[in-house]
Amino acid sequence: MTAHRTPLYATAQAPALLVRDLRDRSGGGPRVLRFGPRDLVVVTGLPGSGKSTLMRRAVHGVRVDSQDTRDRWDARLAAHLPYALYRPLVRLAHFAGLRRALRSGSALVVHDCGTQPWVRAWLARSARRRGGTLHLVLLDVAPGIALTGQRARGRGVSRYAFHRHRRATAALLRAVERSALPRGCGSAVLLDREAATRLHRIDFAP
Repeated sequence: MTAHRTPLYATAQAPALLVRDLRDRSGGGPRVLRFGPRDLVVVTGLPGSGKSTLMRRAVHGVRVDSQDTRDRWDARLAAHLPYALYRPLVRLAHFAGLRRALRSGSALVVHDCGTQPWVRAWLARSARRRGGTLHLVLLDVAPGIALTGQRARGRGVSRYAFHRHRRATAALLRAVERSALPRGCGSAVLLDREAATRLHRIDFAP
């Protein structure tokens, strides 16, 4: 079976869509999302919503995931120190890795926690400089399901931090639903858990 490919960048045959809502498709929707060769893609949503799982399954090129960075530091320090003590180092390492990836010029998918709009602004500027566009992939997952996802992986964020994430994600979702995308973003894709599970590849056209 040939995978259904949904271009998110403009061509003469397929003009770009500003917002593509793939929620509540009852098993339908694409298995592949395809973007332009110089584009950047940000995957965002609540902690525990499945961002890292989606990226590990669907991104076969360059990805920068803050969870991967934390996992590497946890392997070295978690047995000796509480995460709060080395969290600033994890963040510095994540942003250093992101900067290196951006400078490489490669097509890139980035995990974004959603509470720091300046990160998306930075990525939007970087996309423009390389002649591409920034796109959002937003996982719309209920808070209870996200908390269950956190418990399943054996760790989570504090109640205060989760409240911040929940508020920021809800505001972003409302904006995207009315096509009021963050400044510098060219398009957005909305996924629920079923659509995210169906999606097997985030691709970039040659």
